[in-house]
Amino acid sequence: MAEQARPVPSRGHSRWHPAAAPVAVLAAGAVGAAYLWGTDPHEPGHLLPRCPLRAVTGLLCPACGGTRMVYDLMHGQFAAAWLDNRALLLAAPFALALWGRWTLEGLRGRAWAPRIAPWAQVLILAAAVAWTVARNRM
Repeated sequence: MAEQARPVPSRGHSRWHPAAAPVAVLAAGAVGAAYLWGTDPHEPGHLLPRCPLRAVTGLLCPACGGTRMVYDLMHGQFAAAWLDNRALLLAAPFALALWGRWTLEGLRGRAWAPRIAPWAQVLILAAAVAWTVARNRM
């Protein structure tokens, strides 16, 4: 028996519900946070990923310190989180807002992806490069 044709979503064909990806991101984040809760990344010897850029070059990437920052935030250590990665800490609310919108639209049955203007993409990239240079000179 032949399958009936399904309407194709405007942003590409997918057999998954539009909320599947953001909910999967939430689930993966919850599992990671549960592991991280009892695993102090400030101490060596844990099964935590190493930054590939730092492993190869010895330089800090724009996200280096992110795992320590999240650990410190979960434990109420806001000053320590600030010292771990200031730029990532400042960007986190924007990332959470984007994830929230993605989830909300998905739960409404609509696919959604942010549209970031080319000038904003250049600005974000320039800020990441500037942060990388600044933190590696400290």
